[in-house]
Amino acid sequence: MTERLSARRLLSLLTDDFAELPPPGRQTAPDGPLAWPGYGASRARAAGRTGESESVVCGTGRIEGTPAVLIAFEFGFLGGSLGQATGDRLEAAYAHARAHRLPVVPLVATGGSRMQEGMLALTQLQRVARQSALTRAAGLAQLAVARDPTTGGGWATLGAGADVTLALPGAQIGFAGSRVRPPDADPAAYTAEAQLAAGSVDAVVAPEELRATLGHWLRLLTRPSGAPAPVPAPLGATDAPGSGREAVRRARAPERPRARAYLDAYFTDRREISGDRCGGADPDGMLCGFGTREDAHGTRTVAYAAQTGTATRPAGFRTAARLIRLADRLGIPVLTLVDTPGAANDAAAERQGVGPAVAELFGAVAAAGTPVTTLLIGEGGSGGALALAAPGRTWATPDSYFSVIGPEAATAILKRPPERADETAGLLRLRPQDLAELGVIRTSEQVFPGTGDRRS
Repeated sequence: MTERLSARRLLSLLTDDFAELPPPGRQTAPDGPLAWPGYGASRARAAGRTGESESVVCGTGRIEGTPAVLIAFEFGFLGGSLGQATGDRLEAAYAHARAHRLPVVPLVATGGSRMQEGMLALTQLQRVARQSALTRAAGLAQLAVARDPTTGGGWATLGAGADVTLALPGAQIGFAGSRVRPPDADPAAYTAEAQLAAGSVDAVVAPEELRATLGHWLRLLTRPSGAPAPVPAPLGATDAPGSGREAVRRARAPERPRARAYLDAYFTDRREISGDRCGGADPDGMLCGFGTREDAHGTRTVAYAAQTGTATRPAGFRTAARLIRLADRLGIPVLTLVDTPGAANDAAAERQGVGPAVAELFGAVAAAGTPVTTLLIGEGGSGGALALAAPGRTWATPDSYFSVIGPEAATAILKRPPERADETAGLLRLRPQDLAELGVIRTSEQVFPGTGDRRS
Protein backbone atom coordinates (compact mmCIF):
# COMPACT_ATOMS: atom_id res chain seq x y z
CA MET A 1 0.00 0.00 0.00
CA THR A 2 1.30 3.47 -0.94
CA GLU A 3 1.93 5.83 1.97
CA ARG A 4 -1.01 8.19 2.50
CA LEU A 5 0.33 11.76 2.34
CA SER A 6 -1.47 14.86 3.51
CA ALA A 7 -2.81 17.17 0.82
CA ARG A 8 -0.20 19.86 1.44
CA ARG A 9 2.68 17.41 1.64
CA LEU A 10 1.66 15.96 -1.71
CA LEU A 11 1.33 19.42 -3.24
CA SER A 12 4.79 20.35 -1.99
CA LEU A 13 6.27 17.25 -3.62
CA LEU A 14 4.58 17.88 -6.96
CA THR A 15 5.05 21.64 -7.29
CA ASP A 16 7.63 24.26 -6.38
CA ASP A 17 5.29 27.25 -6.28
CA PHE A 18 1.87 26.16 -5.05
CA ALA A 19 -0.39 29.09 -4.20
CA GLU A 20 -3.73 28.36 -2.54
CA LEU A 21 -6.85 29.94 -3.99
CA PRO A 22 -8.94 31.96 -1.52
CA PRO A 23 -11.67 29.68 -0.14
CA PRO A 24 -15.24 30.82 -0.88
CA GLY A 25 -16.91 32.42 2.12
CA ARG A 26 -19.83 30.07 2.82
CA GLN A 27 -20.90 30.16 6.46
CA THR A 28 -21.64 26.69 7.81
CA ALA A 29 -24.15 26.26 10.65
CA PRO A 30 -22.63 24.79 13.84
CA ASP A 31 -23.97 21.30 13.13
CA GLY A 32 -24.43 21.74 9.39
CA PRO A 33 -27.51 22.15 7.20
CA LEU A 34 -29.26 19.12 8.74
CA ALA A 35 -28.45 20.09 12.33
CA TRP A 36 -26.72 16.73 12.71
CA PRO A 37 -25.82 16.31 16.40
CA GLY A 38 -22.06 16.49 16.96
CA TYR A 39 -21.21 17.38 13.34
CA GLY A 40 -19.69 20.69 14.35
CA ALA A 41 -17.48 18.99 16.93
CA SER A 42 -16.35 16.44 14.34
CA ARG A 43 -15.37 19.23 11.98
CA ALA A 44 -13.45 20.97 14.74
CA ARG A 45 -11.53 17.81 15.59
CA ALA A 46 -10.74 17.23 11.92
CA ALA A 47 -9.46 20.77 11.60
CA GLY A 48 -7.30 20.31 14.67
CA ARG A 49 -5.76 17.09 13.32
CA THR A 50 -5.10 18.32 9.80
CA GLY A 51 -4.79 22.08 10.02
CA GLU A 52 -7.40 22.35 7.26
CA SER A 53 -10.87 23.88 7.32
CA GLU A 54 -12.24 21.61 4.58
CA SER A 55 -11.52 18.33 2.84
CA VAL A 56 -9.90 19.87 -0.26
CA VAL A 57 -7.04 22.27 -0.83
CA CYS A 58 -7.25 24.11 -4.16
CA GLY A 59 -4.68 26.32 -5.81
CA THR A 60 -2.30 26.88 -8.69
CA GLY A 61 1.24 25.66 -9.26
CA ARG A 62 3.66 24.48 -11.89
CA ILE A 63 4.35 20.79 -12.34
CA GLU A 64 7.62 20.30 -14.20
CA GLY A 65 7.19 23.78 -15.66
CA THR A 66 3.51 23.57 -16.75
CA PRO A 67 1.02 25.71 -14.79
CA ALA A 68 -2.17 24.02 -13.62
CA VAL A 69 -5.00 24.24 -11.11
CA LEU A 70 -4.55 21.52 -8.51
CA ILE A 71 -7.26 20.05 -6.28
CA ALA A 72 -5.83 17.95 -3.45
CA PHE A 73 -8.10 15.99 -1.13
CA GLU A 74 -7.21 15.79 2.55
CA PHE A 75 -8.39 12.35 3.61
CA GLY A 76 -7.68 13.16 7.26
CA PHE A 77 -10.53 15.67 7.18
CA LEU A 78 -13.63 13.50 7.58
CA GLY A 79 -12.36 10.92 5.13
CA GLY A 80 -11.98 13.45 2.31
CA SER A 81 -15.76 13.56 2.06
CA LEU A 82 -17.67 16.07 -0.04
CA GLY A 83 -20.05 18.56 1.52
CA GLN A 84 -21.49 21.90 0.47
CA ALA A 85 -18.34 23.85 1.33
CA THR A 86 -16.27 21.28 -0.59
CA GLY A 87 -18.49 21.88 -3.61
CA ASP A 88 -17.94 25.63 -3.29
CA ARG A 89 -14.18 25.16 -3.41
CA LEU A 90 -14.29 22.77 -6.33
CA GLU A 91 -16.55 25.07 -8.33
CA ALA A 92 -14.27 28.04 -7.67
CA ALA A 93 -11.19 26.03 -8.68
CA TYR A 94 -12.70 24.98 -12.00
CA ALA A 95 -13.92 28.51 -12.70
CA HIS A 96 -10.38 29.82 -12.06
CA ALA A 97 -8.99 27.23 -14.46
CA ARG A 98 -11.31 28.33 -17.24
CA ALA A 99 -10.70 32.02 -16.61
CA HIS A 100 -6.93 31.53 -16.85
CA ARG A 101 -6.92 28.72 -19.48
CA LEU A 102 -5.26 26.20 -17.17
CA PRO A 103 -5.54 22.40 -17.03
CA VAL A 104 -7.06 20.86 -13.90
CA VAL A 105 -5.29 18.18 -11.84
CA PRO A 106 -7.51 16.54 -9.17
CA LEU A 107 -5.49 14.52 -6.63
CA VAL A 108 -8.33 12.43 -5.29
CA ALA A 109 -8.56 10.63 -1.94
CA THR A 110 -12.12 10.43 -0.70
CA GLY A 111 -14.67 8.13 0.84
CA GLY A 112 -17.54 9.84 -0.96
CA SER A 113 -20.30 12.22 0.07
CA ARG A 114 -20.66 13.46 3.66
CA MET A 115 -23.41 11.65 5.55
CA GLN A 116 -23.98 14.54 7.98
CA GLU A 117 -25.14 16.77 5.12
CA GLY A 118 -27.42 14.20 3.48
CA MET A 119 -28.71 14.85 -0.01
CA LEU A 120 -27.23 18.35 0.05
CA ALA A 121 -23.83 16.65 0.08
CA LEU A 122 -24.72 14.20 -2.67
CA THR A 123 -25.90 16.96 -4.99
CA GLN A 124 -22.39 18.42 -4.96
CA LEU A 125 -21.59 15.69 -7.49
CA GLN A 126 -23.90 17.43 -9.94
CA ARG A 127 -22.02 20.67 -9.38
CA VAL A 128 -18.70 18.91 -9.96
CA ALA A 129 -20.00 17.22 -13.11
CA ARG A 130 -21.20 20.56 -14.44
CA GLN A 131 -17.84 22.22 -13.79
CA SER A 132 -16.01 19.33 -15.42
CA ALA A 133 -18.29 19.53 -18.47
CA LEU A 134 -17.74 23.29 -18.82
CA THR A 135 -13.99 22.81 -18.56
CA ARG A 136 -14.08 20.04 -21.15
CA ALA A 137 -16.11 22.27 -23.50
CA ALA A 138 -13.49 25.00 -23.03
CA GLY A 139 -10.84 22.66 -24.45
CA LEU A 140 -8.88 22.33 -21.21
CA ALA A 141 -7.36 19.05 -20.05
CA GLN A 142 -8.29 17.27 -16.83
CA LEU A 143 -5.66 14.88 -15.48
CA ALA A 144 -6.62 13.00 -12.32
CA VAL A 145 -4.64 10.93 -9.83
CA ALA A 146 -6.59 8.31 -7.88
CA ARG A 147 -4.97 7.93 -4.44
CA ASP A 148 -5.90 5.64 -1.56
CA PRO A 149 -8.85 5.46 -1.22
CA THR A 150 -10.83 6.85 -4.15
CA THR A 151 -14.43 5.72 -3.85
CA GLY A 152 -18.01 6.84 -4.25
CA GLY A 153 -18.96 10.02 -6.03
CA GLY A 154 -15.45 11.42 -5.93
CA TRP A 155 -14.30 8.50 -8.08
CA ALA A 156 -17.38 8.73 -10.32
CA THR A 157 -16.81 12.45 -11.06
CA LEU A 158 -13.33 13.83 -10.45
CA GLY A 159 -11.47 10.55 -10.90
CA ALA A 160 -13.14 8.47 -13.58
CA GLY A 161 -14.50 11.59 -15.29
CA ALA A 162 -11.07 13.01 -16.11
CA ASP A 163 -9.55 12.93 -19.59
CA VAL A 164 -6.60 10.88 -18.35
CA THR A 165 -6.66 9.01 -15.04
CA LEU A 166 -3.55 7.80 -13.23
CA ALA A 167 -3.55 5.72 -10.05
CA LEU A 168 -1.11 4.98 -7.26
CA PRO A 169 -0.09 1.34 -6.74
CA GLY A 170 -2.36 -0.66 -4.48
CA ALA A 171 -4.82 2.19 -4.04
CA GLN A 172 -8.38 1.22 -3.18
CA ILE A 173 -10.46 2.48 -6.11
CA GLY A 174 -14.11 1.71 -6.73
CA PHE A 175 -17.59 3.14 -6.70
CA ALA A 176 -18.41 1.05 -3.63
CA GLY A 177 -16.36 1.76 -0.51
CA SER A 178 -15.19 -1.01 1.78
CA ARG A 179 -18.08 -0.54 4.26
CA VAL A 180 -20.88 -0.92 1.73
CA ARG A 181 -19.70 -3.75 -0.52
CA PRO A 182 -21.35 -7.17 -0.52
CA PRO A 183 -19.83 -9.41 2.15
CA ASP A 184 -18.51 -11.84 -0.44
CA ALA A 185 -16.94 -9.16 -2.68
CA ASP A 186 -13.42 -9.84 -3.90
CA PRO A 187 -11.30 -6.96 -2.53
CA ALA A 188 -8.86 -7.37 -5.44
CA ALA A 189 -11.55 -6.00 -7.77
CA TYR A 190 -11.38 -2.63 -6.02
CA THR A 191 -7.72 -1.85 -6.63
CA ALA A 192 -5.78 0.40 -8.97
CA GLU A 193 -4.43 -2.62 -10.79
CA ALA A 194 -7.90 -4.10 -11.30
CA GLN A 195 -9.23 -0.79 -12.60
CA LEU A 196 -6.35 -0.64 -15.07
CA ALA A 197 -7.19 -4.13 -16.35
CA ALA A 198 -10.86 -3.12 -16.64
CA GLY A 199 -10.03 -0.06 -18.73
CA SER A 200 -10.99 2.52 -16.09
CA VAL A 201 -7.55 4.02 -15.46
CA ASP A 202 -4.76 4.71 -17.92
CA ALA A 203 -1.70 3.79 -15.86
CA VAL A 204 -0.54 2.84 -12.38
CA VAL A 205 2.31 5.17 -11.42
CA ALA A 206 4.80 4.73 -8.58
CA PRO A 207 4.81 7.68 -6.13
CA GLU A 208 8.43 8.55 -6.90
CA GLU A 209 7.54 8.83 -10.59
CA LEU A 210 4.34 10.83 -10.14
CA ARG A 211 5.77 14.33 -10.52
CA ALA A 212 7.67 13.52 -13.72
CA THR A 213 4.70 11.59 -15.13
CA LEU A 214 2.25 14.41 -14.43
CA GLY A 215 4.67 16.94 -15.90
CA HIS A 216 5.07 14.87 -19.05
CA TRP A 217 1.33 14.45 -19.47
CA LEU A 218 0.64 18.14 -18.91
CA ARG A 219 3.15 19.11 -21.57
CA LEU A 220 1.57 16.68 -24.02
CA LEU A 221 -1.99 17.81 -23.37
CA THR A 222 -1.36 21.58 -23.48
CA ARG A 223 0.24 21.95 -26.94
CA PRO A 224 -2.58 22.49 -29.47
CA SER A 225 -1.67 22.64 -33.14
CA GLY A 226 -3.75 23.14 -36.27
CA ALA A 227 -1.26 21.54 -38.65
CA PRO A 228 -1.90 17.92 -39.68
CA ALA A 229 0.44 15.19 -38.50
CA PRO A 230 3.03 14.39 -41.19
CA VAL A 231 2.82 11.00 -42.87
CA PRO A 232 5.43 8.59 -41.44
CA ALA A 233 8.09 7.26 -43.77
CA PRO A 234 7.79 3.55 -44.68
CA LEU A 235 10.02 1.24 -42.65
CA GLY A 236 9.68 -1.86 -44.81
CA ALA A 237 9.44 -2.50 -48.56
CA THR A 238 9.79 0.41 -50.98
CA ASP A 239 8.81 -1.26 -54.27
CA ALA A 240 5.25 -1.94 -55.38
CA PRO A 241 3.91 -5.50 -55.09
CA GLY A 242 3.51 -7.23 -58.43
CA SER A 243 0.21 -8.97 -57.69
CA GLY A 244 -2.64 -9.07 -55.23
CA ARG A 245 -1.28 -12.31 -53.85
CA GLU A 246 2.12 -10.65 -53.30
CA ALA A 247 0.51 -7.66 -51.56
CA VAL A 248 -1.29 -9.94 -49.12
CA ARG A 249 1.85 -12.03 -48.49
CA ARG A 250 3.89 -8.93 -47.70
CA ALA A 251 1.28 -7.50 -45.36
CA ARG A 252 1.08 -10.77 -43.44
CA ALA A 253 4.84 -11.37 -43.27
CA PRO A 254 5.97 -11.75 -39.63
CA GLU A 255 9.11 -9.69 -40.28
CA ARG A 256 7.17 -6.65 -41.55
CA PRO A 257 7.52 -3.52 -39.35
CA ARG A 258 4.60 -3.16 -36.96
CA ALA A 259 2.99 -0.28 -35.10
CA ARG A 260 5.50 0.01 -32.26
CA ALA A 261 8.37 0.34 -34.73
CA TYR A 262 6.56 3.15 -36.52
CA LEU A 263 5.70 4.92 -33.27
CA ASP A 264 9.29 4.65 -32.01
CA ALA A 265 10.59 6.16 -35.23
CA TYR A 266 7.97 8.90 -35.34
CA PHE A 267 8.00 10.26 -31.76
CA THR A 268 10.77 11.43 -29.45
CA ASP A 269 8.65 10.36 -26.47
CA ARG A 270 5.10 9.24 -25.87
CA ARG A 271 2.54 8.20 -23.24
CA GLU A 272 -0.23 5.66 -23.67
CA ILE A 273 -3.83 5.82 -22.58
CA SER A 274 -5.58 2.57 -21.82
CA GLY A 275 -9.14 1.39 -21.80
CA ASP A 276 -12.55 2.28 -23.15
CA ARG A 277 -14.09 3.38 -19.80
CA CYS A 278 -16.76 0.72 -20.41
CA GLY A 279 -15.04 -2.16 -18.66
CA GLY A 280 -12.62 -3.19 -21.38
CA ALA A 281 -9.10 -2.74 -22.71
CA ASP A 282 -7.32 -4.05 -25.81
CA PRO A 283 -3.62 -3.44 -25.06
CA ASP A 284 -2.47 -6.09 -27.55
CA GLY A 285 -4.62 -4.89 -30.42
CA MET A 286 -4.80 -1.09 -30.26
CA LEU A 287 -2.14 1.36 -29.04
CA CYS A 288 -3.42 4.84 -28.19
CA GLY A 289 -1.78 7.87 -26.66
CA PHE A 290 0.04 11.15 -27.20
CA GLY A 291 3.60 11.76 -28.27
CA THR A 292 6.10 14.54 -28.91
CA ARG A 293 6.96 15.19 -32.54
CA GLU A 294 9.74 17.43 -33.89
CA ASP A 295 8.90 18.68 -37.38
CA ALA A 296 8.63 21.81 -39.50
CA HIS A 297 6.01 23.16 -37.09
CA GLY A 298 8.33 22.88 -34.09
CA THR A 299 7.99 20.76 -30.98
CA ARG A 300 4.37 19.68 -30.73
CA THR A 301 2.03 16.94 -29.64
CA VAL A 302 0.45 14.40 -31.95
CA ALA A 303 -2.14 11.90 -30.75
CA TYR A 304 -2.02 8.38 -32.13
CA ALA A 305 -4.22 5.32 -32.48
CA ALA A 306 -2.43 2.32 -33.96
CA GLN A 307 -3.58 -1.20 -34.72
CA THR A 308 -0.97 -3.89 -34.10
CA GLY A 309 -1.79 -6.46 -36.79
CA THR A 310 -4.24 -8.55 -34.78
CA ALA A 311 -8.02 -8.61 -34.94
CA THR A 312 -9.22 -5.51 -33.09
CA ARG A 313 -11.43 -6.09 -30.05
CA PRO A 314 -14.46 -3.91 -29.24
CA ALA A 315 -12.54 -2.23 -26.41
CA GLY A 316 -9.82 -1.30 -28.89
CA PHE A 317 -12.27 0.49 -31.17
CA ARG A 318 -13.81 2.32 -28.22
CA THR A 319 -10.41 3.34 -26.87
CA ALA A 320 -9.45 4.75 -30.26
CA ALA A 321 -12.72 6.68 -30.41
CA ARG A 322 -12.04 8.04 -26.93
CA LEU A 323 -8.55 9.10 -28.02
CA ILE A 324 -9.79 10.91 -31.13
CA ARG A 325 -12.54 12.75 -29.25
CA LEU A 326 -10.06 13.87 -26.60
CA ALA A 327 -7.53 15.07 -29.18
CA ASP A 328 -10.30 16.92 -30.98
CA ARG A 329 -11.33 18.77 -27.80
CA LEU A 330 -7.73 19.74 -27.06
CA GLY A 331 -6.92 20.80 -30.63
CA ILE A 332 -4.24 18.14 -31.13
CA PRO A 333 -3.72 16.49 -34.56
CA VAL A 334 -4.10 12.72 -34.82
CA LEU A 335 -2.08 10.00 -36.55
CA THR A 336 -3.73 6.62 -37.10
CA LEU A 337 -1.91 3.48 -38.22
CA VAL A 338 -4.13 0.85 -39.83
CA ASP A 339 -3.07 -2.78 -39.53
CA THR A 340 -5.67 -5.45 -38.82
CA PRO A 341 -7.13 -8.47 -40.63
CA GLY A 342 -10.45 -7.09 -39.39
CA ALA A 343 -12.62 -6.66 -36.35
CA ALA A 344 -12.76 -9.57 -33.93
CA ASN A 345 -15.76 -11.69 -34.89
CA ASP A 346 -15.95 -14.31 -32.16
CA ALA A 347 -18.92 -14.73 -29.85
CA ALA A 348 -17.25 -12.73 -27.07
CA ALA A 349 -16.74 -9.80 -29.43
CA GLU A 350 -20.39 -9.86 -30.43
CA ARG A 351 -21.47 -9.93 -26.78
CA GLN A 352 -19.17 -6.96 -26.12
CA GLY A 353 -20.81 -4.96 -28.92
CA VAL A 354 -18.27 -5.03 -31.73
CA GLY A 355 -20.76 -3.54 -34.19
CA PRO A 356 -21.59 -0.50 -32.03
CA ALA A 357 -17.90 -0.14 -31.17
CA VAL A 358 -16.92 0.05 -34.85
CA ALA A 359 -19.78 2.50 -35.42
CA GLU A 360 -18.50 4.66 -32.58
CA LEU A 361 -15.05 4.87 -34.14
CA PHE A 362 -16.44 5.65 -37.59
CA GLY A 363 -18.40 8.47 -35.97
CA ALA A 364 -15.45 9.84 -34.01
CA VAL A 365 -13.27 10.04 -37.13
CA ALA A 366 -16.07 11.56 -39.19
CA ALA A 367 -16.86 14.22 -36.57
CA ALA A 368 -13.28 15.20 -35.75
CA GLY A 369 -12.46 18.85 -36.36
CA THR A 370 -8.78 18.30 -35.70
CA PRO A 371 -6.86 16.91 -38.71
CA VAL A 372 -6.49 13.12 -38.85
CA THR A 373 -3.68 11.54 -40.89
CA THR A 374 -3.74 7.79 -41.64
CA LEU A 375 -1.04 5.42 -42.84
CA LEU A 376 -1.93 1.86 -43.82
CA ILE A 377 1.12 -0.16 -42.71
CA GLY A 378 -0.07 -3.75 -43.15
CA GLU A 379 -3.40 -5.50 -43.46
CA GLY A 380 -6.49 -3.41 -44.11
CA GLY A 381 -9.28 -5.87 -43.56
CA SER A 382 -12.80 -4.59 -44.12
CA GLY A 383 -14.69 -2.16 -41.85
CA GLY A 384 -12.52 -2.93 -38.84
CA ALA A 385 -9.65 -1.26 -40.69
CA LEU A 386 -11.60 1.42 -42.54
CA ALA A 387 -13.11 2.74 -39.29
CA LEU A 388 -9.66 4.03 -38.27
CA ALA A 389 -8.86 5.60 -41.65
CA ALA A 390 -9.30 9.30 -42.37
CA PRO A 391 -11.39 9.97 -45.51
CA GLY A 392 -9.21 11.81 -48.03
CA ARG A 393 -6.11 11.68 -45.82
CA THR A 394 -5.05 8.03 -45.98
CA TRP A 395 -1.73 6.82 -47.35
CA ALA A 396 -0.40 3.26 -47.72
CA THR A 397 3.04 1.69 -47.56
CA PRO A 398 4.23 -0.74 -50.29
CA ASP A 399 3.86 -3.69 -47.89
CA SER A 400 0.16 -3.21 -47.23
CA TYR A 401 -3.22 -3.94 -48.75
CA PHE A 402 -6.77 -2.65 -48.24
CA SER A 403 -9.76 -4.78 -49.11
CA VAL A 404 -13.50 -4.98 -48.66
CA ILE A 405 -12.65 -8.24 -46.88
CA GLY A 406 -9.74 -10.66 -46.84
CA PRO A 407 -9.34 -12.63 -50.10
CA GLU A 408 -10.03 -15.98 -48.42
CA ALA A 409 -13.29 -14.74 -46.92
CA ALA A 410 -14.24 -13.06 -50.20
CA THR A 411 -13.64 -16.35 -52.00
CA ALA A 412 -15.93 -18.17 -49.56
CA ILE A 413 -18.65 -15.51 -49.79
CA LEU A 414 -18.58 -15.76 -53.59
CA LYS A 415 -18.83 -19.57 -53.35
CA ARG A 416 -15.51 -20.09 -55.10
CA PRO A 417 -13.22 -23.01 -54.26
CA PRO A 418 -10.51 -22.07 -51.72
CA GLU A 419 -7.70 -22.56 -54.26
CA ARG A 420 -8.96 -19.49 -56.15
CA ALA A 421 -8.16 -17.11 -53.26
CA ASP A 422 -5.04 -15.79 -55.05
CA GLU A 423 -7.11 -15.03 -58.13
CA THR A 424 -9.70 -13.28 -55.95
CA ALA A 425 -6.95 -11.13 -54.40
CA GLY A 426 -6.08 -9.84 -57.87
CA LEU A 427 -9.69 -9.15 -58.79
CA LEU A 428 -10.24 -7.17 -55.57
CA ARG A 429 -7.58 -4.66 -56.67
CA LEU A 430 -6.29 -4.39 -53.12
CA ARG A 431 -2.66 -3.41 -53.89
CA PRO A 432 -1.54 0.09 -52.85
CA GLN A 433 -1.13 1.19 -56.46
CA ASP A 434 -4.62 -0.12 -57.25
CA LEU A 435 -6.05 1.79 -54.32
CA ALA A 436 -4.37 4.98 -55.52
CA GLU A 437 -5.82 4.55 -59.01
CA LEU A 438 -9.25 3.97 -57.50
CA GLY A 439 -8.91 7.16 -55.44
CA VAL A 440 -9.20 5.30 -52.13
CA ILE A 441 -5.79 6.41 -50.84
CA ARG A 442 -3.29 9.16 -51.49
CA THR A 443 0.28 8.48 -52.52
CA SER A 444 3.45 10.53 -52.26
CA GLU A 445 7.12 10.12 -53.07
CA GLN A 446 7.89 9.97 -49.33
CA VAL A 447 5.65 6.97 -48.70
CA PHE A 448 5.65 5.28 -52.08
CA PRO A 449 8.70 6.17 -54.22
CA GLY A 450 8.02 6.42 -57.93
CA THR A 451 4.32 7.18 -57.71
CA GLY A 452 4.44 10.96 -57.80
CA ASP A 453 1.68 12.74 -55.87
CA ARG A 454 -1.95 11.74 -56.14
CA ARG A 455 -4.91 12.92 -54.15
CA SER A 456 -8.26 11.24 -53.80
